[in-house]
Amino acid sequence: MEVSGKVIVVQPLQTGEGRNGQWKKQEYVIEYDYNSQYPRKMMFNLWADKIDQYQIQEGQSIRVSFDIDCREYNGRWWNDIRAWKIESDDGSAPAATSFNQASPAVISPVSPIDETSDLPF
Repeated sequence: MEVSGKVIVVQPLQTGEGRNGQWKKQEYVIEYDYNSQYPRKMMFNLWADKIDQYQIQEGQSIRVSFDIDCREYNGRWWNDIRAWKIESDDGSAPAATSFNQASPAVISPVSPIDETSDLPF
């Protein structure tokens, strides 16, 4: 799914320790459909390296690609809106990144296709 809008809140970074090691998560509120009388808001989150990759700031106009999931904890159900791609609202380039824009991108070579594997990737 996808929604475009303006970031109105950047929540504090959350960190913790789980059975698979350390984790970090950050939540953001985006206001969309702001041309209507009653603009809508949605909170989404980014996990781990995606937080540093996109460096989302309040006031940015972005397009968020996300998945919606639901899980149960202690008899209550919680929605989880997890973003997997962020772009500037015009689609021209990703939102601000932590990469140095002055240095050229390094592209690693693609390994040859293994014809013996039955995996689709």
